[in-house]
Amino acid sequence: MVEENLPEGLAVLAFPEAHRKRLRTSDACENVNGQTKKRTRVVGLFPSETSLLRLVTGVLIEIS
Repeated sequence: MVEENLPEGLAVLAFPEAHRKRLRTSDACENVNGQTKKRTRVVGLFPSETSLLRLVTGVLIEIS
Protein backbone atom coordinates (compact mmCIF):
# COMPACT_ATOMS: atom_id res chain seq x y z
CA MET A 1 0.00 0.00 0.00
CA VAL A 2 2.74 2.47 0.91
CA GLU A 3 4.66 1.60 -2.23
CA GLU A 4 1.61 2.37 -4.38
CA ASN A 5 1.20 5.86 -2.88
CA LEU A 6 4.87 6.78 -2.72
CA PRO A 7 4.88 8.94 -5.91
CA GLU A 8 1.94 11.00 -4.62
CA GLY A 9 3.64 11.42 -1.27
CA LEU A 10 6.86 12.66 -2.85
CA ALA A 11 5.15 14.96 -5.36
CA VAL A 12 5.73 17.91 -3.03
CA LEU A 13 9.47 17.64 -3.70
CA ALA A 14 8.88 18.84 -7.27
CA PHE A 15 8.01 22.32 -5.95
CA PRO A 16 10.64 24.99 -5.16
CA GLU A 17 11.92 24.97 -1.59
CA ALA A 18 10.03 28.14 -0.59
CA HIS A 19 6.74 26.56 -1.66
CA ARG A 20 7.52 23.33 0.14
CA LYS A 21 7.84 25.15 3.46
CA ARG A 22 4.42 26.73 3.02
CA LEU A 23 2.90 23.37 2.12
CA ARG A 24 4.52 21.73 5.12
CA THR A 25 3.08 24.11 7.70
CA SER A 26 -0.51 25.01 8.41
CA ASP A 27 0.21 28.49 9.76
CA ALA A 28 -1.63 30.27 6.94
CA CYS A 29 -4.78 28.21 7.44
CA GLU A 30 -4.68 28.69 11.19
CA ASN A 31 -4.29 32.45 10.73
CA VAL A 32 -7.32 32.66 8.43
CA ASN A 33 -9.43 30.56 10.78
CA GLY A 34 -8.33 32.63 13.78
CA GLN A 35 -9.18 35.94 12.11
CA THR A 36 -12.57 34.62 11.02
CA LYS A 37 -13.41 33.32 14.50
CA LYS A 38 -12.28 36.58 16.08
CA ARG A 39 -14.66 38.62 13.93
CA THR A 40 -17.63 36.26 14.12
CA ARG A 41 -17.44 35.97 17.94
CA VAL A 42 -17.93 39.72 18.25
CA VAL A 43 -21.25 39.51 16.42
CA GLY A 44 -22.38 36.33 18.14
CA LEU A 45 -25.70 35.64 16.41
CA PHE A 46 -26.23 36.47 12.76
CA PRO A 47 -29.70 37.44 11.53
CA SER A 48 -29.23 35.52 8.28
CA GLU A 49 -26.78 33.36 6.38
CA THR A 50 -26.25 36.24 3.96
CA SER A 51 -24.97 38.52 6.72
CA LEU A 52 -22.55 35.82 7.89
CA LEU A 53 -21.24 35.32 4.36
CA ARG A 54 -20.85 39.08 3.91
CA LEU A 55 -18.75 39.37 7.08
CA VAL A 56 -16.57 36.34 6.31
CA THR A 57 -16.03 37.54 2.73
CA GLY A 58 -14.93 40.92 4.04
CA VAL A 59 -12.48 39.27 6.44
CA LEU A 60 -11.02 37.13 3.67
CA ILE A 61 -10.65 40.12 1.35
CA GLU A 62 -8.89 42.05 4.11
CA ILE A 63 -6.49 39.17 4.77
CA SER A 64 -5.59 38.74 1.12
